[in-house]
Amino acid sequence: MEKLDILAFGAHPDDVEIGMGGTLHRYAHEGFSVGICDLTKAELSSNGTVELRQEEAKKAGDILGLHTRVQLELSDRGLRNITEAELASVVSVIRTYRPKLVFAPYFADRHPDHGHCGEIVKEAVFNAGIRRYACLEQLPAHQVSNIFFYLINGYERPDVLVDITKSMEAKRRALEAYRSQFMKTEASVDTPLTNAYIEKVEARERLFGSEVGVLFAEGFKLEKPLLVNHLIGDEC
Repeated sequence: MEKLDILAFGAHPDDVEIGMGGTLHRYAHEGFSVGICDLTKAELSSNGTVELRQEEAKKAGDILGLHTRVQLELSDRGLRNITEAELASVVSVIRTYRPKLVFAPYFADRHPDHGHCGEIVKEAVFNAGIRRYACLEQLPAHQVSNIFFYLINGYERPDVLVDITKSMEAKRRALEAYRSQFMKTEASVDTPLTNAYIEKVEARERLFGSEVGVLFAEGFKLEKPLLVNHLIGDEC
């Protein structure tokens, strides 16, 4: 199994694309291996179907240049009280792909599933480093270097910004691949996602970019301080 440099978790297919699609595209096209793990199939979504959402996720992943996309079977709106076996399935993904960095949704979000996903991933990252954890001793323990939390619906002040100017167009196309979620049709019902949501995401990334003098940036919160080698120079 190929190791990943970056593994991003989402509660539903499209969460990761909203929060950090540009970052994944940027690093994928710089030669790093990147992947997504969706905890649920978003089976309770107001629009579209599970089957269609899976097709859209595949298209979005191809646009971003993913090396892999993992689909787990946790329950949509059931992430608040998961079982030990369900938590172990998340740990198993981390131990299988052995990522250097893990990303998850930030806890403050209008959708409870997003915050619960962040908590689950934080627990899973810790458990992944415990050699005798659960029934996963056949998969060697793995220590993740750091966890970054991306923003979905929130406008929190980020701790880290990543320049995605060259990847913003790919991010937009990846979001547009989820036509069932972001496009109004005669069959769809009105949701926050069908009301210029992509434009709002783009406006946020433009605002973040203005903070650091680039056109577009994605923002992340940190789980622990980030060590830099130098405050001045190319390495910072």
